[in-house]
Amino acid sequence: MSQKRPASATLPAAPLVSPWVPASAREQQREAKRNAVLSTAAQLFNERGFHATSLDDIAARLNVSKPTLYYYVKNKDEILFECVRKGLQMLREGIAEVSITGGKAIDQLMACMRVYSRIVTMDFGMCLIRVSDDELPPESRKALRRLKSDLDLEFRRLVAQGIAEGSLQPCDPKIAAFMIAGALSWIGRCYQADGEYSPEEIATQCIAMLRDGILRRPDSPAVSEVVADL
Repeated sequence: MSQKRPASATLPAAPLVSPWVPASAREQQREAKRNAVLSTAAQLFNERGFHATSLDDIAARLNVSKPTLYYYVKNKDEILFECVRKGLQMLREGIAEVSITGGKAIDQLMACMRVYSRIVTMDFGMCLIRVSDDELPPESRKALRRLKSDLDLEFRRLVAQGIAEGSLQPCDPKIAAFMIAGALSWIGRCYQADGEYSPEEIATQCIAMLRDGILRRPDSPAVSEVVADL
């Protein structure tokens, strides 16, 4: 007569837990590390300039070897292109969100100016302003300038609509758009994180002066009074 096996002997073995993460998780990890490379590069470009920053500098700040960087980027040109593209994309997305909310052109224009002012004090936005795309190959410059053109056209559209609705003085929308973007871009060149003013204070003062000019009108508050209301 045969003996029965213990019940435990008939149980299937527990499946092994794979030490490898799923492909989707690996891709997320790679993208996170690539973004870290780009963010660090943008910080260094803003601090030292494009030419004075090497891949060795970027690797050192990330505590990795230089060859490790090549798993995430091809070269320094690609890093600059992606940093500037990200800055432009942030501006486009921020301005697109303003457009979705609708409202009067003047209100949209003021909101877009606040978006622009805020983003050019951030790493990628600052890199967009401080590092010239002249450093890049022609095809890369062309792609970035198409994105810049979209932003310029949006400002022109809002200025033209503001004139039509009577909230803005008659002017050339093209010149006005250049002046607005140029003035706000200087925030990105001059801003210091440890400086006297916060990004919000700088934006408030710059936008107030662009909106009202520098001549004091009897019925308008001084810029200092506007800032005090923050």
